[in-house]
Amino acid sequence: MLEINAKLLRDQSAVFMCGEVVECLIDFIHPSLPEHKISQSNSDILENLAWATVQLHCYCNASFNEKAPHDAAANRNVGGSTSLNASNQLKGEVLHSTEPKILFCDLRLSPGEAKQFLYRETVPLNTPPTYRGIRVKYYYKITVATQRLGSTVQALNIPIRVLPLPLPQSDLDEAITLNDESNEDLAPNNPFLEKKRPPSRIEYALHYLRGVTARRRPNFFMINNKWGKVGRFCLFKSAYKLGEDIVATIDFSCGTIKCVQLSVTLQCEETELLHGAVSPPSGTPSAKEDSKGADSADVASSTAEGANEPERPKNISRVTNYSKHHEVCLGMLQTQVILPIPLHVTPTFRTELIEVSWRLHFQFVTSTNAELSSEMLLDRTAESEEGLEWVAPTDIAIETMIWSLPITIYPTAPLQIPQPCGEYKLNIK
Repeated sequence: MLEINAKLLRDQSAVFMCGEVVECLIDFIHPSLPEHKISQSNSDILENLAWATVQLHCYCNASFNEKAPHDAAANRNVGGSTSLNASNQLKGEVLHSTEPKILFCDLRLSPGEAKQFLYRETVPLNTPPTYRGIRVKYYYKITVATQRLGSTVQALNIPIRVLPLPLPQSDLDEAITLNDESNEDLAPNNPFLEKKRPPSRIEYALHYLRGVTARRRPNFFMINNKWGKVGRFCLFKSAYKLGEDIVATIDFSCGTIKCVQLSVTLQCEETELLHGAVSPPSGTPSAKEDSKGADSADVASSTAEGANEPERPKNISRVTNYSKHHEVCLGMLQTQVILPIPLHVTPTFRTELIEVSWRLHFQFVTSTNAELSSEMLLDRTAESEEGLEWVAPTDIAIETMIWSLPITIYPTAPLQIPQPCGEYKLNIK
């Protein structure tokens, strides 16, 4: 019997960024024979492995993008004699795989002998992050495949979590990121100091991450409905990292109607990007509102053109709730909202299949009941110097107003996510 033990060198956190190097120690061990067992020949002592390879696979398991059976069978034959044959036991299709690295060929181990190998691989940059959604799942496995003489191929899978690499999206962001380095270049050169090495891609990404998620100027939003002003919402920034707290304030002193109840939820929206689908942009008026001021001839012609066009599919969105803040805010002038961002969620990203975005979903329960107005409370208090006890009405007319505010969630440093990686074992009998 042979044992294969695999363990990541970074045992405190099995989380990596795209472009980061993954290091894994792989041990092939032949346990010692029991003392009471006597070997009959040399073949009983030595264990022989024909070959062993290691690869990093990115899998995609999409329930709405299933392939035909003949396509799936063709993908299984692509691997040939590599470890892909053994890795096809997992759910989903291989979205990306690195080049297989051969650890050895024809390895012979005597009882009590062990061989150790170090596997180093760079996580590809053009692959999606680890994501376990409703209809789409992306996950990564380090596959150690080997074959014993006269046996089938066996594989050991080591899971890792991959985060997207945050890079500047515009020239302005890149200029802000490189501002410190440009100032250092203008300093006089000192021949006695060693030249500073250029930052790596990971260091550059972490530097940009600290700058883009730093506190900027606050954003104010006036919340109104058809009866008047509800309040003013203040969000200090719109970009956050995993593990941060979303802190905001709501001022009801400027409102003209009463807000009875408040609910704020951190939501993750998963949108399926179907081929040829269209989604109406947010904030644009509907077709019904646009046609009010149009002539009857224009309306008839647009209706005829719309009837001739084939109906295109629409993108399907699904929402998952995470942190939630609920509060009865009747009589309050100000309140604050604190929503923690979990470390296990996936930041904002987009692929050919889906788009994952984040938003703050608000529910304001308002009322225009006269008994809840502050003027009536002041009049009752002024009637007598003695304190009066106010009794809330039994039934009040309410309206619920819904509003969603998009935000951007970036990844954090991998070492700040505590996700220990244990030791994975495989016994070959």
